[in-house]
Amino acid sequence: MPRKPNYQFERLDRERVKAAKAAEKAAAKRELKEREDREKAGEPDPE
Repeated sequence: MPRKPNYQFERLDRERVKAAKAAEKAAAKRELKEREDREKAGEPDPE
C-alpha cells in the first residue's frame, strides 16, 4: 500500500538541502577570495 504523500514536508526538505549546498558553495567561494586577496597583498598563507 503506497504511503500518503506529504508534499509540504518533501518540498521543505528539498529546499533545506538546496540551501545547505548553496551555503557550502558560498563559504568555499569566500575562502578562495580571501586566499587570493592575501596572495595579492603578499601575505603568507596561514596554513
